[in-house]
Amino acid sequence: MTGGWGPITLGTAGHIDHGKTALVAALTGVDTDRLPAEKARGISIELGYAALALPGGRSVSVVDVPGHERFVRTMVAGATGIDCFLMVVAADDGVMPQTLEHAAVLRALGVTRGVVAITKADLADPARAAGQARALLGADVPAVPCSARTGAGVEDVRAAIADVVAVIGAAARDREGPVLHVDRAFTIRGAGTVVTGTLWSGAIAVGDRLAILPAGTPARIRGVQIHDEPVERAAAGQRVALNLAGVRREHVGRGDVIARPGALTPTRVLDCALDVRGARHNMRVHIHHGTREAPARLADLGDGRWQVRLERAVLAADGDRVVVRSVAPPDTLGGGVVIDAAARRHGRSGPPPVADPPPPPPALTAAPPPLTPSALALEERLRDAGHEPPPAAELDPGDLGALRDAGRVVRLGRDRYAHPEAIAAVRARVEAVIAAEGSITLGRLRDELDTSRRHAQALLEHLDAARVTVRHSDDSRVLRGRPVD
Repeated sequence: MTGGWGPITLGTAGHIDHGKTALVAALTGVDTDRLPAEKARGISIELGYAALALPGGRSVSVVDVPGHERFVRTMVAGATGIDCFLMVVAADDGVMPQTLEHAAVLRALGVTRGVVAITKADLADPARAAGQARALLGADVPAVPCSARTGAGVEDVRAAIADVVAVIGAAARDREGPVLHVDRAFTIRGAGTVVTGTLWSGAIAVGDRLAILPAGTPARIRGVQIHDEPVERAAAGQRVALNLAGVRREHVGRGDVIARPGALTPTRVLDCALDVRGARHNMRVHIHHGTREAPARLADLGDGRWQVRLERAVLAADGDRVVVRSVAPPDTLGGGVVIDAAARRHGRSGPPPVADPPPPPPALTAAPPPLTPSALALEERLRDAGHEPPPAAELDPGDLGALRDAGRVVRLGRDRYAHPEAIAAVRARVEAVIAAEGSITLGRLRDELDTSRRHAQALLEHLDAARVTVRHSDDSRVLRGRPVD
């Protein structure tokens, strides 16, 4: 449908060192890496923001996210509330592990429209990377070659974004009253506490009296800014900075919500329609909602419906999106839609809902497509590689993505994927060594598997994260729950 001129927020996505921040600077004139640590390390660590002017006088808000796998949680917080994406893929690298994970986050959040920028097109032929990106995101997503260093193609990227924005319009934001999920909180000398976020719904104006949820702390809006420009009022869909009067910095942070008092009730139980690869009943996961995350367990309700039982309350409403990530290894499994944000604990035989829940989007109930011959060949290659899988950069990203979606690979460390049978075999050998000898060390596993120190370390860290083993001060591992002799 035609969207008119409502506010639009665009989020970047893509692997580390593929040039997201450089491209945003070329498009907007703003360097979103503002922290000294970001300058020193040459990577994005926190969220960055800029206004992007489009042909015809329109402007959209840009959220620039980190690409490093250690900062995926920050990426998810930044992607919350966006309307479209700018996926950045370097011509010389092509699709990489964080490209795959960021694409999974976007799917989980229901963000399907956007542009792929094939950066560093002055260093390599962009055709290969463009083909990989289309295979990952869809043939209808425009892939535009460019170079932030030379400036070539940058205006073509701007034009492609304008075309996407013209047809998607602003997202439906019909919830009553303002809701802003805080993604940053800091203090400005002479002004006091400032928070930023994407305004999900409603409007916020200078002088409004709102609350910081879930604590309920009163907050008067002393000032409102949009991209460093003071305004009297901000509308839903805009990136907003709020100066809060009478609020100390330690009383607000990422994950809180600025809204009317009592507008949202903290909840620890959500009924959801989820598309989550490899999900099983009672599986422990991390749930991301808004800018807040919480450990949880999944309860299978059947027919693609799951109850999410959280260890930390979230501030959700029916129709909101959640992202589901695995605990070990940390990876995005999928996501879906909240059906009942005020659910009670129940199983498949629990009480029927009072009203018919909204049907889940088609993507949430569609079965994954059958694996192609090339994907099956890749699965066989990984099975043969055992506990020494090749780097993901050597694998076809489309086939790897298909195996991920089917739950037939396991992420191992930062840049490798192993077959589940290989991980199970290593686990069995580790348990056998610990049963016979009381513990296992990195060197002992290296010798047991006749492998490299790097592979042994990645395997042990995976088992630690999976809560199979626990590491002690002398670097030995024992089975979790078993005391050291």
